[in-house]
Amino acid sequence: MRAGSYFPGFLEPRKMVEKALVAVIQEAWIGGVSTRRVDELVQAMGMTGISKSTVSKLCKDIDERVLAFLKRPLTGEWPYLWLDATYLKVREGGRIISVAAIIAMAVNTEGRREIVGLHIGPSEAEVFWSDFLKDLVRRGLTGVKLVISDAHEGLKGAITRVMGATWQRCRVHFMRNALSYVPKGQNTVVAAAIRQVFLQPDQKSATQVWRQVADQLRTRWPKLGACMDEAETDVLAYTGFPTQHRTKLHSTNPLERLNKEVKRRADVVGIFPNEDSIVRLVGAVLLEQNDEWQIQHRYMQIEGMAELNQPMIEEENQPLHITAKAA
Repeated sequence: MRAGSYFPGFLEPRKMVEKALVAVIQEAWIGGVSTRRVDELVQAMGMTGISKSTVSKLCKDIDERVLAFLKRPLTGEWPYLWLDATYLKVREGGRIISVAAIIAMAVNTEGRREIVGLHIGPSEAEVFWSDFLKDLVRRGLTGVKLVISDAHEGLKGAITRVMGATWQRCRVHFMRNALSYVPKGQNTVVAAAIRQVFLQPDQKSATQVWRQVADQLRTRWPKLGACMDEAETDVLAYTGFPTQHRTKLHSTNPLERLNKEVKRRADVVGIFPNEDSIVRLVGAVLLEQNDEWQIQHRYMQIEGMAELNQPMIEEENQPLHITAKAA
């Protein structure tokens, strides 16, 4: 109590191991051990039982570290931003509802990747996306040139207004949507045809092949052709960026492994009692992963970062050439 924090009575006689034991209980919960099984863990250590409420109070000690990580200031420029959602169940007003835990990952100009944000809410609402992106900007996320995500309703408009960046529609998710317009027996053939676009070396070639494939497919599946016409710009946005980076820019795959780990930990809980508990657990997983990334090699080659401003320079010079010709 002198330290101003809660401390369970059964730990008082064991001052030497109190911090270690609290850490074990916290890490066990983060690692996927449910609160119902923590009592067995404590007993296996030769101690008396521990109530669920005590476990919950101990776990809340994680909040300070997690919130400090999720709200930390962001410095420098972050050209690339990935957004992906994992859906979790939570109790709200006596009902069980599904909410989206949106994870934001960004790469800075040094080629390093970091988790830069976590937000809980309905992913279809435009206000949700705007609030999340504005919060990232307030914390210092600047210089964003490309945002990669699935086609969530309201997101594209929020990106344009808040970030002023290009939107890359996840290629993997688009492919799934496109194949839903054709019979399953034709999926392999259609997928192979569309993938020819992604093998092209530059943006001009990719656009040309995309339109050729769309025209070929629309004769049998008009809705698929219309889908490709509508998605062309968004799915091929990554082709306008440095060649060295393109393999990691066309989809949300860089976040897939992280999302699977979040789901694995969250499945142990099943139904979260509130949104704060989601932030506590998911935030701890993200903090752990982010620390691991910092000791790994650069995620992207730094040489390609120098190319990012070249298109902008060309665009700035172009009106001058036009004016000169007109003169």
